Amino acid sequence: MRVNFIVFFSLFLCSLTGFVQAQTDTLSESREFLIRDGLPNFFQKLRKGGPVSIAYFGGSITEAKNGWREQSLGWLQQQYPKATLTHINAAIGGTGSDLGVFRLQQHVLVHKPDLVFVEFAVNDSGQQPEKIHKAMEGIVRQIWRQNRKTDICFVYTLNAPMAPVLLARRMPNSVRAMEQIANHYGIPSVHMGLEVIRLDRQGKLVWGGKKEDYPDKTVFAPDRTHPYSDTGHRLYTEALSKAMQQIATVGRPGAHTVPKPFVADNWEDAQMISVQSLTKQGNWLELNPDDDTVARQLKNRFPYLVKSSQPGAAIQVKFKGTVAGLYDVIGPGCGQYAVTVDDAPAALYPRFDSYATYYRSHYFFLPTLPNQLHTITLTVSPEPLDKAAILQKRNKTITDPRRYTENAVYASQLLIIGQLAK
Repeated sequence: MRVNFIVFFSLFLCSLTGFVQAQTDTLSESREFLIRDGLPNFFQKLRKGGPVSIAYFGGSITEAKNGWREQSLGWLQQQYPKATLTHINAAIGGTGSDLGVFRLQQHVLVHKPDLVFVEFAVNDSGQQPEKIHKAMEGIVRQIWRQNRKTDICFVYTLNAPMAPVLLARRMPNSVRAMEQIANHYGIPSVHMGLEVIRLDRQGKLVWGGKKEDYPDKTVFAPDRTHPYSDTGHRLYTEALSKAMQQIATVGRPGAHTVPKPFVADNWEDAQMISVQSLTKQGNWLELNPDDDTVARQLKNRFPYLVKSSQPGAAIQVKFKGTVAGLYDVIGPGCGQYAVTVDDAPAALYPRFDSYATYYRSHYFFLPTLPNQLHTITLTVSPEPLDKAAILQKRNKTITDPRRYTENAVYASQLLIIGQLAK
């Protein structure tokens, strides 16, 4: 009898948590969130009234207009009418936590938010857990290095490729890695897509398509990833609002405790530095949004952007550290960089891919380096790309060859962990 009571009591305690214990790989559809240490500073400010700032930090799912970002902001404003809520849309499509940790200071922390929602589960789904640990822990530690009273909440979205794992009641690898960081730091987490999985299991959901083609079902998204505002995003918002009502009841306001790092080589020291200050060789054109279409399209991404189509033109960087990369552009008129590190042979980094029918911000990293002084040279490669063959991978064809003739490269921000050397 005593054994049965202990088993029952243990199960009861587990049912009080909202999500799944981070140490396991089991996902229960009845547990959409884990409260952990809550968001006590954020909710204290909401109850008092006055200005409260929320940063939404993630990818295109968070960036979307009329999506869960705007819907959740509206819900919170309704719940706390005495507060004056503002938000920072710090989401960039097609980017993961690996770029996020580098851009956090400039895109989020400069605004001094009270709460940061972090959403990278879908875009990190192809990353190794070790890299996710480094980036997500770097994000947490940077936020609390600036202000230990800033609250953080991890939120998880999903897409159709994640469905088989979730239907098997398991966490996708990206979510599992993030949960380990959340558990280590006591950060609440919300899986906003579990109702989507329940509907799928019941045969009531279609992952992608036109809503009018499935009048008796919930159509999640047009493309199986980016939800419709009134279906997928609405389900995300409902899950988050339900979790927030419970999270609001837990925690003691004050400075968050920062434990020892989960991984010693996390990316807390990640920096994003404008290439404006770097040494350039050859012809580089500084682009102005007023007279350049690419700069105008991406002006919300890049405060400074340069371009070169001259083979051999180069940007040189000297730094002491372990990680280096570039935040730049991919698009129809792009070619590739030839990158040398110290005395090693050059490696090619194409700035054109099968999606490059339009211009978009992008980024790349070099392999991890020894922690010592390095000289990196990014050179405009003379080697042309077979753009038609690359586009054919997605059954796309070149309809206007003039848009694809140029083989230029762009540069905006250097991504490093380390320090620039003179």
